[in-house]
Amino acid sequence: MRLLLSKMMSSVIAFWVVAQAGEPVLAAAKGTTEAAYAAGGPSHVVRMTSNSECDRKGHLCDIWYPSDISEGGPRPVILWANGTADFPVEPNIYDYLLSHFASWGFVVIATRDPRTGYGDTVLDSLAYLLRVANDRSSRLFNRVNFSGVGVAGHSQGATGALNAMLKSKGRIMTTVAFQLPQQRWCSPRDLCVLTDDLKAASFGSVFYVGGTRDFIISPDTQWVGSKLNSLSAYYEATPDSLVKAKGLVNAANHNDILGKPDCGSAELDVPLTCTRGIYGYLGLPTAWLVWQLQGSQEAGAAFHPQGGEFFSAPGWSGQVSSIP
Repeated sequence: MRLLLSKMMSSVIAFWVVAQAGEPVLAAAKGTTEAAYAAGGPSHVVRMTSNSECDRKGHLCDIWYPSDISEGGPRPVILWANGTADFPVEPNIYDYLLSHFASWGFVVIATRDPRTGYGDTVLDSLAYLLRVANDRSSRLFNRVNFSGVGVAGHSQGATGALNAMLKSKGRIMTTVAFQLPQQRWCSPRDLCVLTDDLKAASFGSVFYVGGTRDFIISPDTQWVGSKLNSLSAYYEATPDSLVKAKGLVNAANHNDILGKPDCGSAELDVPLTCTRGIYGYLGLPTAWLVWQLQGSQEAGAAFHPQGGEFFSAPGWSGQVSSIP
């Protein structure tokens, strides 16, 4: 996917600049839920690496958790699914985002698998974390809340996150899908979440997050083909019985989420696929996870159509939701 993007980028760059002229690029307003969760959380973060393979492909896993994990109740879980890579994905690639999540009270685990689309290795990481949390010698012993498990992923990892939730038999409560690829890029076909599988979903919730400049891999509206070839098509195929929302970060491209926090610090094969950095991806996605996994109604209020700030957030476009 990254190779394809690099070959296509030179032919579309002129259109890209013109098409995005005048696009609003605004920070979250002070005092908002988005601004609160865009800041680092109350906890310092510890990162550790598994001492043995944690998935069926033999990859290691990396775990981020709050340094004060011994205090208070057990912490909910976020499983992470990497985007496409040619080699195992080292923890520094997504460290800024995953450390941010952990600072807000989550235990975050990521397999280093560079091909997560089917979601199987993501579920393996959950099984590994359960073993760690049952080990009396581990600092995570009895400190993980497996009744509150969510999953998030980027690019191919976004489809891996969705597939993991759909295959989890109800163990995964919510998904945040960042830059979900349209199905036309998926080979084999089932490397992306399939239309019938998505339409048959009977549990969980989904927040689809894209970028207004990611019109090649993860466009918001359908250009060609049928089925799930846009974020809007994925959103519409998701049953209305599930809590769901969709929005695009203004001026963000496919790899802005790799910023640490800006694009200059990101590890990128194609620099043009990052325009601003991770800033817009921190606040509302974290609020969604805090709402869905920690039960914060204050965070959840941001997503309610009647007065929720998500729908008027100056840094977002294309916001919709099924939240009653």
